[in-house]
This record gives sequence, C-alpha cells and structure tokens, in this order.
Amino acid sequence: MEIITTVSRMKEYVRGAKGRGETICLVPTMGYLHEGHLDLMRMGRPLADRLVISIFVNPTQFGAGEDLDKYPRDLPRDTALAQSTGVECIFHPDALEMYPVGYQTYINVEEITDGLCGASRPGHFRGVTTVVAKLFNIVEPDVSVFGEKDYQQLAVIRKMVEDLNMAVQVLAHPTVREEGGLAMSSRNKYLSPEERESALVLNRSLKRAAGRVKGGERSAGVIRSEVVAAIEATPGCRIDYVEIVHPDTLKPLETIESKAVMALAVRVGKTRLIDNMTLGV
Repeated sequence: MEIITTVSRMKEYVRGAKGRGETICLVPTMGYLHEGHLDLMRMGRPLADRLVISIFVNPTQFGAGEDLDKYPRDLPRDTALAQSTGVECIFHPDALEMYPVGYQTYINVEEITDGLCGASRPGHFRGVTTVVAKLFNIVEPDVSVFGEKDYQQLAVIRKMVEDLNMAVQVLAHPTVREEGGLAMSSRNKYLSPEERESALVLNRSLKRAAGRVKGGERSAGVIRSEVVAAIEATPGCRIDYVEIVHPDTLKPLETIESKAVMALAVRVGKTRLIDNMTLGV
C-alpha cells in the first residue's frame, strides 16, 4: 500500500491507473478510522480496480471554536486498519498542500445547505463541498462511497455532482452503529461512560419516531415534540436541532405523506453528535 502526500504524486498515481484501464473507488475520510469507515471501504473494494482513501482533517469545514486542533489523528493505526480492508493507496496531504498560499476558490451549494447542520455551522458545507470537489479532481474516482450518518453531507455532495456534471457515481452506505445503537463517529471517543449512556437517547428517539409513523401518526410537529421531550429529559443532553425533512430537498415537513427523514444534532456534554433515520409511511 502506498501513502501519498502531494497532489502531484497523487495525479501521477491516477494517470498510471487510468493508463492501464483501471477504475478507481475513493472513500474520503478525516482519519481516526472506526468500523463505520471500514465498512465504507469494504463496500468500495469490489466496485473498482483500485481502492483509494483520503485522510485529511479539512480545516475549511471547521468553524471558530470547533474541535479542529483536538480532532483525533493516528496515521499508523489508520494505515493498518485501511490495509486490512484492501485499500491500495492513502492520499494524506497536509493543509498547505490542499490550500496553498493565495488559495481563493470555494464551492457553495445553495438552499439544501440552509437548514440542519448548515444553519448551526455556518460555512461548514462550503468547506465540505470544496474539499470533496478537490479530491474528485485529484483522484478522478469512477465511484465514491459516503456514509448515510452524515445525511445532509451526502445530499449536498450528490447535488454538487449533479449540478457540476461531475463524472463520479456517489454511493451511500447505511449508518453503522455501536452496540446499543449509537452511530459510529470519530468523536465518540470524547464521551465519558456516563455521556455515552446518555447519547443512546438519539437512536432510541429516532426508532420511537419511526414507530409512531408506522402506527399512523402523520403530524411532524407531534412526533418532533415527543423526540424533543425525550432528549431534553436525558442528563447532559442539549439539542442543536431536531427536524423532520423531505429526503431530497431537506425542507422541513408539516405532514408526513410519504418518506421523510428525521435528522437531529445533540450536544452530549461537550460533544456534538448527529444522527438520522428514514421515516416511511
């Protein structure tokens, strides 16, 4: 397995693969890999001749006061885990390699980024779409795999690919959960044992909401109020948002007439966690 740290060398690697007629699958990550990341890689392994991952803690998607500096990093550990899934190349640039002195160009997907994490983390998705567009241009993947846990991110990237006519297929992998239902995240390491127990309310609330819809409840307001009450009653939890939205536009819904998505962000102690679930009629 090769670890590449420069854009020029990564492009050279891609030219070689393409010259041999090989296809490429890219799994973008910020590192500190967990089983959820590894499942994305396992999904991607049979989809192309070459499986490439990126490990890059992208500074442009972090806002002031967020955890950029303390975001967990462990390249030797990540390298061993990635290799175990069949990854053949890791693209691991530093910030200056991706954003050289004088860098001025950003990509902004409008409307679909207005709510949810876009409302509570201004500028976040501008950073996400910019770095993903750069990765797509550098690695030239035929297919790229993302997790459904970051539902809004997945929707935004798909919209960018569609609008900019990018030649990459974006595939989604279902959310991978720990025992008890907590969605896997690199930030879970911040949680104390007590906070981890409190965090289980996220998945329990989503499952309760899905059950209410299956039971015939159609009012998004009623279901949302029940979820808010459950989370607020849990020690250490502070709600950022709880919304029921259209699965494609991410616009808030008043009535659940077909499929919808309940998305939530909750601070458990100092750790911000997100989760979502499709609500089907």
